[in-house]
Amino acid sequence: MPNPYLHVLRTPHALPMVLAAFIGRLPLSMVGLGCVLLVADETGSYGLGGAVAAAGAVTTALSGPLIGRWADTHGQRRTLLPVLAVFVVSGVAFLTAVKQDWPLWTVFVFAGLAGACIPPVSSMIRVRWTHLLRGTHRLPTALAMESVVDELVFIVGPVLVTFLSTTGHATSGVVTAFALAVVGSLLFAAQGRTEPPPHGHAARTGPSAIRSPGIRVLFVVGAAVGAILGTLEIALVAFADEVGAMPLSGVLIAALAVGSMASGIGWGVVHWHSPLRTRLAVVLAALTVLTVPLVLVHNIWVMIPFVIVAGLAVSPSLISSFTLAELLVPRSATTEAFTWIGTALGLGVAIGASAAGKVVDVFGANAAFLVATAAAAIAAVVVLLFQRVLHVPAEHAAAPAMAR
Repeated sequence: MPNPYLHVLRTPHALPMVLAAFIGRLPLSMVGLGCVLLVADETGSYGLGGAVAAAGAVTTALSGPLIGRWADTHGQRRTLLPVLAVFVVSGVAFLTAVKQDWPLWTVFVFAGLAGACIPPVSSMIRVRWTHLLRGTHRLPTALAMESVVDELVFIVGPVLVTFLSTTGHATSGVVTAFALAVVGSLLFAAQGRTEPPPHGHAARTGPSAIRSPGIRVLFVVGAAVGAILGTLEIALVAFADEVGAMPLSGVLIAALAVGSMASGIGWGVVHWHSPLRTRLAVVLAALTVLTVPLVLVHNIWVMIPFVIVAGLAVSPSLISSFTLAELLVPRSATTEAFTWIGTALGLGVAIGASAAGKVVDVFGANAAFLVATAAAAIAAVVVLLFQRVLHVPAEHAAAPAMAR
């Protein structure tokens, strides 16, 4: 059998699109941490840096569906370029506010505005794959590949921004993130041959994607997966600190990403016969079970393989969610549907990190892993209870694009 990922990348005009999107989405994993390091360097307060980064993360989550609806209505290029312009202007204003000691409220305002306008390249490329491969067996592979690339972004980005911010000038990390957003977004917008046509009136006047019961269920799943990721990021760092191995905290977080990447790669090469909704329920149940051993482990070297194993269920959960979202809404609402899942992920990360931090303070790091277990269990139960609204008719799941 030929490599299915190579088969996907041989889609006409796909490779330049993928490379541009990789560059364009790196800032997603760099801006928040870069802001923390910059504000902490200027003010000496990591708490203030975290609050500024949180403001940007919340506005990113809230603006996603609105930008997605604009893209469905007017087209990706016509939406992306104005959003990018606002992102650049607000980013420059944010840097100036921090460096010139402007009033604190201006720092939050410009951080929030920049966060709201981070180019949503990750959602847009999924929509492009849907446009190019709808109705073929290559589409699930393409969506799996995008989940793997997301994991890679969140491995490379934090390392890059930390290196730049701590070995050079403190602004280097944020400036590099902004520059990558500009370069990647412009290159991505230039890929006109892969851009799906705008849906105009149908997208503008049609119901919002979130009014679909299935998308609301997937929103819960996205929030739960985000909460799991936010919880594990905090709990793993706290665990490493408790066992006296703080320098290995990055290894633990990377182990989670490695497990998720490995399963994402494998998931995309299998031709599944079970329904998507069933697969989603199974991987969420697996995620629930696989987080339980983390509560019981007290050795850093034992924890690493268990974290890798827990990570195996993360990408399949997201791949199944995005694939279902594409099938549950009209084509005119696809971008918005994907951005609702992205919004849920962002809000879930914030909730999970906050909850895990409180549990760590009171009960210790191992107890905090139960937050991840609870989030996965809630998502699994919701998906099981609402299997009916996640049902995709066989002809929608398998028919060629012209049949829909």
